[in-house]
Amino acid sequence: MYRKFYALTQNPFELSPDPSFYCPTQHHNEALAILSYGVLRRKGFIVVTGEVGTGKTLLVRCLLDSLTRNRVEFAYLYNPLLSPPEFLGQVLTDLGMPSNGRPKSEMLARLNNYLLARAGRGGTTALIVDEAQLLSWELLEEIRLLTNLETSKHKLLQIVLVGQPELDRRLDSYELRQLKQRICMRCSLEPLTLEELQGYLLRRLELAGANSHGATILNAETIAAVHKYSHGIPRLANILCENSLITGYGRQTKRITPAIVAEVAADLRLNLASETTASNSEQLNKPNDNVAGPSGAISERNGSGDKHVNRAELNTGVKSE
Repeated sequence: MYRKFYALTQNPFELSPDPSFYCPTQHHNEALAILSYGVLRRKGFIVVTGEVGTGKTLLVRCLLDSLTRNRVEFAYLYNPLLSPPEFLGQVLTDLGMPSNGRPKSEMLARLNNYLLARAGRGGTTALIVDEAQLLSWELLEEIRLLTNLETSKHKLLQIVLVGQPELDRRLDSYELRQLKQRICMRCSLEPLTLEELQGYLLRRLELAGANSHGATILNAETIAAVHKYSHGIPRLANILCENSLITGYGRQTKRITPAIVAEVAADLRLNLASETTASNSEQLNKPNDNVAGPSGAISERNGSGDKHVNRAELNTGVKSE
């Protein structure tokens, strides 16, 4: 609708995880390098975590493209709410071996034989599980047992778990200490800094055909407003910018202003967390006449804690990638 008005060839802020719109920030580049290296070098077990909306699924799509180019066979599970037999059946189906309701022992034997045959030909096989924070304790134990499939030189199945920070907390639990010890590589995606977000948004505009006038559509002040309301979460930034472009088109303005971003954020209720955080911070930092000395330091710590809680409430309100 607005593409012709802004001289764009594509919508720059679509939410679908399109690898052609991958923007190489430091954390994303590091995570993609760890994933590619870990799988191609047959390191065995890799874990990537990140808050809701930080680009995990896009990272997975980029990894899958890389695996395809390198002739790595893989099973990709994006809905891990399965029983162990269903899980194994889905893995076999993705690898081209429909299970057809076979017993679990037979499915495991078929998988082991398949992995040995591929390894004998010099091939690599991977299992990628997205939304891995949803894995049941039973399935996590099944995955631990799959890490036992190996030769004397390397693991037969390269396993990648990608999920929200809850996955880290589960893997750090005492009950899963055996699985945790098998993790060879681990990394985390963080929200974007203001500088990173600026590069991210302008890069997406450039890829969508804006070229040199991207900085006119979104100038530095406007991008700062986007960062304020999105907290550096790429998905929220995309939503804000997409709706801001629609609003700008409706008003026939070539430049998106901070006021437009603030209005869109209010409509999407993304301003509530910022306002609550600011209110709590002011209240907690207000001088207390009845308490002297080191109480200020305590207030600062409490204020930081409340900021963290409010930010988490915002992030967990958005559907995972």
